[in-house]
Amino acid sequence: MTSDVAAPRTPAPFPDREVVVGLVVNPVAGLGGAAGLKGSDGAQVQREALARGATPRAGERAARAVRALLARRPGTRVVTVPGSMGEHSALDAGAPCALVRPSPPPAADPGSAGATTARDTRLAVLALADVDLLLFAGGDGTARDVLDAVRALGDQAPPVLGIPAGVKVYSGCFAVSPAAAGFLAAGYASGLRNGSGTAGAGTVEAEVVDLDEERYRQGLVSPRLYGSLRVPAARAALSGRKAGSSTVAPATVEGIAREIVARMRPGVRYVLGPGATTQAVGRALGLTTTLLGVDVVEAGDRGVLVAGDVSEAELFSLVAEREAVVVLSVIGGQGFVLGRGNQQVSPRVLDAVIGYGGATGRPLLVLATAQKLAALRGRPLLADSGDEDLDRKLGGHVQVITGYRESTIYQICTASEEFHG
Repeated sequence: MTSDVAAPRTPAPFPDREVVVGLVVNPVAGLGGAAGLKGSDGAQVQREALARGATPRAGERAARAVRALLARRPGTRVVTVPGSMGEHSALDAGAPCALVRPSPPPAADPGSAGATTARDTRLAVLALADVDLLLFAGGDGTARDVLDAVRALGDQAPPVLGIPAGVKVYSGCFAVSPAAAGFLAAGYASGLRNGSGTAGAGTVEAEVVDLDEERYRQGLVSPRLYGSLRVPAARAALSGRKAGSSTVAPATVEGIAREIVARMRPGVRYVLGPGATTQAVGRALGLTTTLLGVDVVEAGDRGVLVAGDVSEAELFSLVAEREAVVVLSVIGGQGFVLGRGNQQVSPRVLDAVIGYGGATGRPLLVLATAQKLAALRGRPLLADSGDEDLDRKLGGHVQVITGYRESTIYQICTASEEFHG
């Protein structure tokens, strides 16, 4: 496996002019997450997500990044493209922005979410080739589109940085959160401006990986490396590439599952998030649950599958006004517990679980092998639910189940707080 980072590369400073930050938003990124569709690629999937009540969030997350950028570096010049592909987010963030119109123009009106395509993303990146740093909001599919445009630009391409907004965010070119993207962009811009040679002015190569969404929906996880993008150098603020767990002994996962089942109480609903470890919990109950979806189960004399592969709306209706516990696994290499591939477990779902379960202790059961925790090298587990106040409420220390009758106490914090700039 190739490394996420290479030796930092420090560009020449620009002391005689203001640093310009570009912004491109994929307005449909992440749309399929809360809908339980395991991705957002394709017009049909996007229509189905909207029909299931999904709400576009990419523009909101982009605005959060721009607000963080302006908080650290007021007056930064932002250049973007019209409509929901950037303009709306910049205006929501209070950023004075200049508009550049891609040529040829988008095939459909970019003012409405759902009307844009991968081609529109590539054209927007090409139109913003002259910026000093390009922020893009989306997921791994968007990163691939940005990579295609960067390759077309060659040596003229600016460094880029991803604002995490997709269902899948496995690539290493994303910041750990929207706020971290803004803070990192501000540091990079300051480094260019003053030519001080600080870490903010360097760049590294970060990998772009993606999954085949059709195979992913069938439970087949086959990530593919597509290339790398030049991003600002700040190891703590970059999410890093997702690491697999193929070397973990099956007995370890089964031991974790047995421990979870031993802790289950009759009458309580347990929300099993995506992952092989949580799927093993279903098997230990004698149930067939999904690998990449969210399932709701109960335990008693034998396991009961209350509902399988649920959407956010379905999940909320199943846990509202009753005792429930959310069971989530850790993404290897990145440390995310919330906000990556499990958007069905939304802030309102967690609020419902917390609000009802005040007497039952913490609403989360976190699962991870000892090897997965060791690979984090002391970095905390991360929550990026989309509600920073809720993420802070969940922060502190959490018990992580690592095997049968085995657990450890580990720090969990908001993804925004993990990087302080």
